[in-house]
Amino acid sequence: MKRLPLWLPLVLLSGSGYAEGIAPPPLQLAAEYQQQDVTHYRVSEKLDGVRAYWNGRDLLSRGGHRFSAPDWFVAGFPDTPLDGELWLGRGRFEELSAAVRRYRPNEDEWKSIRFMVFDLPASELPFEARLNALQRLFSQLDSPYLKLLEQRLLPDNTALAAYLAEVEALDGEGLMLRHRDSLYSASRNQDLLKLKRFQDAEARVLAHLPGQGKYAGMLGALLVETDDGRQFRLGTGFSDAQRQQPPPVGALVTYRYQGETGQRLPRFASFVRVRNDEPEQPDSGPAPVSGVK
Repeated sequence: MKRLPLWLPLVLLSGSGYAEGIAPPPLQLAAEYQQQDVTHYRVSEKLDGVRAYWNGRDLLSRGGHRFSAPDWFVAGFPDTPLDGELWLGRGRFEELSAAVRRYRPNEDEWKSIRFMVFDLPASELPFEARLNALQRLFSQLDSPYLKLLEQRLLPDNTALAAYLAEVEALDGEGLMLRHRDSLYSASRNQDLLKLKRFQDAEARVLAHLPGQGKYAGMLGALLVETDDGRQFRLGTGFSDAQRQQPPPVGALVTYRYQGETGQRLPRFASFVRVRNDEPEQPDSGPAPVSGVK
């Protein structure tokens, strides 16, 4: 029996309005770069955006919810599934996140957003051939809101270090490496790598710990837990405004760190942002923000 494409159920289930009941899209996730030979990879900038999956009809979040993009924004998109990120530019994640999460979109905000495409998830070709197919596809498209992300070939790891320095000098996040012979796999694997000067990860907020001294009456630190059960305090990286209105208990936050201790706890962990890529549901407002308890 002929195997159906992985994305077909998403197309069949997605309808108008908010996409309820749709399973999360089958996304490939990145592992950490560990000195692999860069000649086996294509390299692109790691965008500070919101991951999105075009299933041929709707733009879906990582959790399988429909972004309420204006009809004119997706009017020129193909019926082929695409993997990419919604992006406003370097250093504009908070502005972007607020715009794309609205259930009722602000059309002026969407005029500056681009869907940056980096893969063709329904294809069973290796990445180098998928990239060629994407280039042919984009040569036939006419949408100002759809862009194909540059994927460089680099001669050696010295050139990789230079490219990383170039991106960081422009306030970029880092680099992504995609193995040229790899198939698209909906898992976290070594065929897709992320390279940043500082590592980052996510954890769930368990509690607010009160501050002392100049932070009396405000947040001192967050008690957080990783998805594998490790708990630690996250006490740096906050602005005064964030200490007065900290991320709520239950929120998923991104933190930056430099390696791990012998107990596998992050060294020099620092708060980066609340990580919420999911669109608002009908009749809901922004996620509530609680004060320090």
